[in-house]
Amino acid sequence: MSDIVEKTLTALPGLFLQNQAGGGPAAAKAPFSSRLGGLVRSITALTSKHEEEKLIQQELSSLKATVSAPTTTLKMMKECMVRLIYCEMLGYDASFGYIHAIKLAQQGNLLEKRVGYLAVSLFLHESHELLLLLVNTVVKDLQSTNLIEVCMALTIVSQIFPREMIPAVLPLIEDKLQHSKEIIRRKAVLALYKFHLIAPNQVQHIHVKFRKALCDRDVGVMAASLHIYFRMIKENSSGYKDLTGSFVTILKQVVGGKLPVDFNYHSVPAPWLQIQLLRILGLLGKDDQRTSELMYDVLDESLRRAELNHNVTYAILFECVHTIYSIYPKSELLEKAAKCIGKFVLSPKINLKYLGLKALTYVIQQDPTLALQHQMTIIECLDHPDPIIKRETLELLYRITNAQNVTVIVQKMLEYLHQSKEEYIIVNLVGKIAELAEKYAPDNAWFIQTMNAVFSVGGDVIHPDIPNNFLRLLAEGFDDETEDQQLRLYAVQSYLTLLDVENVFYPQRFLQVMSWVLGEYSYLLDKEMTEEVITKLYKLLMNDSISSETKAWLIAAVTKLTPQAHSSTIVEKLIQEFTVSLDTCMRQHAFELKHLHENMELMKSLLPVDKSCEDMMVDASLSFLDGFVAEGLSQGAAPYKPHHQRQEEKLSQEKGLNFEPYGLSFSSSGFTGRQSPAGISLGSDVSGNSADTGLKETSSLKLEGVKKLWGKEGYLPKKENKIGEETEAPIPQETTIMESVDQAVTKKDQSQVLTQSKEEKEKQLLASSLFVGLGSESTVNLLGKADTVSHKFRRKSKVKESKSEETASAYNVTCSSFGSLPNVAYEEDYLNTLQDRGDKELKKFSLSSELLDPESLTELPLVEKLSNCNLSTPSLFADNNMEIFHPSQCTTVLFAKEISLASSLLDETAESLNSDRMEICDNETISVSSHKICKDDCLLVVWLVTNKSSAELKSANLEIFPTENFKITEQPECCLPITEAENTKIFQYSVQMEKPFMQGNLCGFVNYQMVDTISAQLEFSMNLSLLDFIRPLKISTEDFGKLWLSFANDVKQNVKMSDSQAALPSTLETLEQKLRLHVVDIIGNEGLLACQLLPSTPCLVHCRVYADILALWFRSSCSTLPDYLLYQCQKVIEGS
Repeated sequence: MSDIVEKTLTALPGLFLQNQAGGGPAAAKAPFSSRLGGLVRSITALTSKHEEEKLIQQELSSLKATVSAPTTTLKMMKECMVRLIYCEMLGYDASFGYIHAIKLAQQGNLLEKRVGYLAVSLFLHESHELLLLLVNTVVKDLQSTNLIEVCMALTIVSQIFPREMIPAVLPLIEDKLQHSKEIIRRKAVLALYKFHLIAPNQVQHIHVKFRKALCDRDVGVMAASLHIYFRMIKENSSGYKDLTGSFVTILKQVVGGKLPVDFNYHSVPAPWLQIQLLRILGLLGKDDQRTSELMYDVLDESLRRAELNHNVTYAILFECVHTIYSIYPKSELLEKAAKCIGKFVLSPKINLKYLGLKALTYVIQQDPTLALQHQMTIIECLDHPDPIIKRETLELLYRITNAQNVTVIVQKMLEYLHQSKEEYIIVNLVGKIAELAEKYAPDNAWFIQTMNAVFSVGGDVIHPDIPNNFLRLLAEGFDDETEDQQLRLYAVQSYLTLLDVENVFYPQRFLQVMSWVLGEYSYLLDKEMTEEVITKLYKLLMNDSISSETKAWLIAAVTKLTPQAHSSTIVEKLIQEFTVSLDTCMRQHAFELKHLHENMELMKSLLPVDKSCEDMMVDASLSFLDGFVAEGLSQGAAPYKPHHQRQEEKLSQEKGLNFEPYGLSFSSSGFTGRQSPAGISLGSDVSGNSADTGLKETSSLKLEGVKKLWGKEGYLPKKENKIGEETEAPIPQETTIMESVDQAVTKKDQSQVLTQSKEEKEKQLLASSLFVGLGSESTVNLLGKADTVSHKFRRKSKVKESKSEETASAYNVTCSSFGSLPNVAYEEDYLNTLQDRGDKELKKFSLSSELLDPESLTELPLVEKLSNCNLSTPSLFADNNMEIFHPSQCTTVLFAKEISLASSLLDETAESLNSDRMEICDNETISVSSHKICKDDCLLVVWLVTNKSSAELKSANLEIFPTENFKITEQPECCLPITEAENTKIFQYSVQMEKPFMQGNLCGFVNYQMVDTISAQLEFSMNLSLLDFIRPLKISTEDFGKLWLSFANDVKQNVKMSDSQAALPSTLETLEQKLRLHVVDIIGNEGLLACQLLPSTPCLVHCRVYADILALWFRSSCSTLPDYLLYQCQKVIEGS
């Protein structure tokens, strides 16, 4: 291998150098080729890393002196760059040569410039600050008439180029799309593809030119444009459906061999182009029958022609199968794809078997019977010597897990977990096992034992969500209180048994789980056992291998158990040991325990038994500190700055160039990048196929316990009911098992069946237990499809008792008050279905019941008229207990007139008034009051100067002091529905905000004169807040997503909701009404809101409800706005 490397690097100079004519002073100075070859030979002859470092350092010192010398020519610099590239490739720092590489790219002839560009592309990264020095050179070369210089500039742009400098070269690259040379057009398309990857918003305006590139007469340009289209279609396939015919036509020409022979690979026409086109067609045809019908023929042709026994044809077949199962299904194509999968799975070649398992893992969701056809092969793959085959088989089994085969599959996963040493595999598998255990656990003992195995084998590398969610599941409990206590008691007993084992080391996170469970639920044991538990915890505390964090958990557990113990000898000993500890955290915990232990009554009241899930009243806004803050500010203290603002100021003060965009996103540990905080997800696909299939599974425990109601097929309960009607007489489970076994047996000859070995019988028995429940008549539970098997552990709802009452009251109010109106009579069947749904659907119904609240109706003056209507006994709706009123004719006419009048008045008032009349100041003669009126572009403030005395008001004039925060303009026309009387003067001003603020004041004075008196003056002051300048921002969900990624200032907070606010729609409606936010969309238990701060500063809000917690996430381009809106939302939610 070293000889090949030496020959290759020795030949490199021939690409850049020309043979020197004549002999010259060759003896005095060795030629470059011999220097590079000598360096390579010297390195390969070394015997230790230390000798290599010494030699490279000597070489770098020599190169540094050479490139820094003023007498160094460009030719010599070019030679030095090649040696620097070699040293850098070996992993040594050659940063002193970076600037010289840029200089070489800026100067010299073509060969020297080419070496300079090559060195820059290898030395620098996209965010390197020296790249700025290369921008002018790239611009100059793009404008050159020399094709080689243009190609070099386009190549460097495609590899590394600063995002901020894209506008400087984008017009030049656009022009190159029309160049006469195909190599220039192809490189220009690749450069634009690079821009689309790093800054997609900057190339949106040239999508039309991408279409021209797709239809380019050169195949290379067309192939390059497919990369851009694949990316854009993956993001939004609906916008490119019209191009399906073009892609199909291109694929037909490729498959038919219409391209030049140069694109063939082992007699296969353009295989990589076929794969790219198949992926694009799979995205376009997903869930679209009309689009899919256009590609059926070409897919059939691709399957038929890809029959050569070569790896590249296998890749095409695999992609064909993937596309066929992605688009709208066609039975003939599905049969052919299933045959291809069978050939792959049954192949003795490991690579083909892996492809078969990977394809089977994907298509199992559409056709679970395929797993039954190859069940014996899958069983053999579980014991395959290749770990990749075994891992992909476990992924396949994970996808087909149900309540009947969970124990066998989890056992196989645990066996593989014990053998694996790779951290990535451990993290992935423990997440899957924890999810399956919580979802399909047959009993409490199995669940606790499985989780113990997860914590033991997973160790400290498992995701923190797994132990946290396990503890939360134990604490919140399930629907059955007796089952809760049994599960907790079994957990306590199992942990005490584990702690009795001597000389066993448990991972730190497992010990933390043990300490929390023992501290919370040891009261379920006999009272005499509490002291024994404290003794075991104290023994762990004195172990030197226990980390400081785990010791804090242990002391917390001892603190909880101390009020339940009769004797306190161990506790006193623990206090004595740790009050003198060198660990500050441990010493603090020990002192807390000491002071609580001195007052046992107080300790019992502070640490009650089994109260871990009790609601705690937390003042998230810290309003009790308002006085202290105000006092500090008055004494000159600096105001509080949010975390993101402090970070920005810190970055702005740092020396050196900063090329990061203004503002940073500071996401919590649970979220990565700029994704929506819908939940924390670990990669579920050990083989990495989740990106291909688009099915990201979570390996964290699903704790909400919410039944899946909607899927690709529509409303799933209805679908299940239809399936139930069609299969009224399901085949028993034993029959399905025997059929699946018979399918495997009938494939063999009868004589072979009679002489079956014991090993084969064991495999068939394992297959019957693994693939039970996958028959067409059995209940199938596949990821991404309806889960017809209820979870073993389903979280109980805190508002369960109030649900039926809310539903009944809503039903009665609806029927009794509006019985004669259309589309209001709810049938009892629908109501029963509604009660069986999740919290989300019930809360939506509660929202409609709130709108029909009888208390709100009594506030209207028309209720008296309604009370005069005669109620009659119903004839059609007697079974539904509905009363229908029949108003008289005159009452109906009066009712309609008053409705029209009231609605017009309400519309006018709602449009104009934003606040009630508020008195600002007064004296013995006049009073000044104001109204705030919200307009789309400003805030209108109307002042009313009212005469209080008996004398006549002769004149009045209002003046406002100028302020830097506001732009104030007088408005001549009054928009209030108030006539100016003789004793009232009205003044109206529009107020616009110049810069964001929290609180501001409008100050001014009123000059007035009464008849027969001199003029007088009255000063006033009026408070304005940021909320007065917030308006709804009406945007679509798609625009919301685009804006969300562009904002850097974000704030997150969890807010406690009351039971009456548990419905997300009602909470969003409250925020919409009180804070003037626009509800963009409600998706499940998540909501999107948008608003803008006048004149045009948007702010986006993402809400997510879990249990009785509302998680709020604000993002805006203004750093002040998210913090202010968070405070206002907390006030609204806590105050309502």
